[in-house]
Amino acid sequence: MRVLGINAIFHDPAAALVIDGRTVAAAEEERFSRRKHGKRPVPFSAWELPELAAAWCLREAGLRPEDLDAVAYSFDPTLCGDLGSLGVHDPWDAMRVDYARRAPWFLAEALPGLDPQRVRFVPHHVAHAASAGLCAGGDGAVLVLDGRGETASHLAGVYRDRELTPLAGQRLPHSLGLLYEDLTRHLGFQHSSDEYKVMALASYGRPRFLPELRELVYPTGDGGFAVEPVDWAALAKARAADGELTDDHADLAASVQARLEEVLLALARWVFDAAGRPATLTMAGGVALNCVANARIAAEGPFERVWVQPAAGDAGTALGAALHLSCAAECPIAPMRGADLGRGWSEAALEDELRRAALPYTRPPDIAAEAAAVLAGGGIVAWHQGRGEYGPRALGHRSLLAHPGERAMTARLNDVKGREQFRPIAPMVRAERFGEVFDGVYPSPYMLFVHRVRPEWTDRIPAVVHVDGTARVQTVHADDEPLVARLLAEFEARTGLPVVVNTSLNTAGRPMVDTPREAMELFGSAPVDLLALGPFAVHRAAAFGAGR
Repeated sequence: MRVLGINAIFHDPAAALVIDGRTVAAAEEERFSRRKHGKRPVPFSAWELPELAAAWCLREAGLRPEDLDAVAYSFDPTLCGDLGSLGVHDPWDAMRVDYARRAPWFLAEALPGLDPQRVRFVPHHVAHAASAGLCAGGDGAVLVLDGRGETASHLAGVYRDRELTPLAGQRLPHSLGLLYEDLTRHLGFQHSSDEYKVMALASYGRPRFLPELRELVYPTGDGGFAVEPVDWAALAKARAADGELTDDHADLAASVQARLEEVLLALARWVFDAAGRPATLTMAGGVALNCVANARIAAEGPFERVWVQPAAGDAGTALGAALHLSCAAECPIAPMRGADLGRGWSEAALEDELRRAALPYTRPPDIAAEAAAVLAGGGIVAWHQGRGEYGPRALGHRSLLAHPGERAMTARLNDVKGREQFRPIAPMVRAERFGEVFDGVYPSPYMLFVHRVRPEWTDRIPAVVHVDGTARVQTVHADDEPLVARLLAEFEARTGLPVVVNTSLNTAGRPMVDTPREAMELFGSAPVDLLALGPFAVHRAAAFGAGR
């Protein structure tokens, strides 16, 4: 059973290929088109398909469009009605739904040879649920929360033997995802894009507007919730995109973040009981990228295990839709073993790119040791290894690495990347040393929870300690990531620190680097000391002279 999954309707277009229940490839269109998030999150863009990502998925498996048994499109226009009757006023939504209805023919045009009759519509939240529940093993409760699907913003359910039973949902206009998007817009950031900036900003504020928000945003006791209209301006003045961030803005962010966490905890407790008190909760939807809320659910909720899909946003619905159809066809679904599902290059191809760029390079005996030596000396390393990550987190394949013991490294990296200075940078840590340095969810291979930094370590790794004393940790397991684990071991041997700074290999406003050429372009334009491209090393001093 060969199923191509497609996400295109709202934002973060992506494609994923599942063959006989095994995920062969998955990638976001932005990594090919170099447009951040692939396209604008507006109805006018609903016709834009992840053509480049889909074509690559097929090439990766040696398939042609006519070889596919099905194409799973992660939105079902037959479930849509008049949004106005639900209290959502978007005069252009009918255009979005019409584009979705025509998706089979758009896809046949984009993938010549594809029979449009093979396109199947999968409800948006079912696709989200499958991306979490099936990838985590097919048993356990599931929570999906995002801005919106066809007519809802939430699904609570349970997987038993890989079969989803919905237990509750929340119809529009009530939406926790849209609430956070509205806040993001009010604070002068790009909605459906910069919500993570608001989460970071919240740590600088006090939740002094929490009483007002509790009156407006609350669980309803039946697995759903209510979000009443919020007069944002009455709480804090709107901020222009280039305006000053004030204490009022930080306090508003902190208040909404706190109320979001409280409501999510209530929903988690409800689904725990409704699902028969399973051990595992799986989560997906854009709200599930809120790692602060995830950590609170794990710490204070009733579940033994919380598993979050690394591509929890809409990109992940491409994979979820493909898995859902595969499961319906009784294919055995393989659990997700890693997020490195994107493009990769052979050593020969990497060396060809270096020669073409006329960069002086070496092949050291161990690229991990070479990088560790640069890091130990205070240098920044552009790390391009293996297949690219599926989802928004850099997980040791397309990463910028740095020394966590230098307090000024946070500001330095934010300058390199062109980011706001209130943004934190994250650590990766050897799995066996995690408990010594951090307290919180373990394992955490996808960097989707925040963790408390133990007091005795805060002054040893200050670059990765956020203002609230937490860090968004990636645990690195040698069986899963042997090269990164070796780098961490080499760095610890030189510094005594089992932690390295890990942030995404990109600069502000640009998608994460994917190709070797893009890695070299970043290396040439940003003050990075070493490019580790597969087994090859390019040192800045050798490439451009010691003065640059």
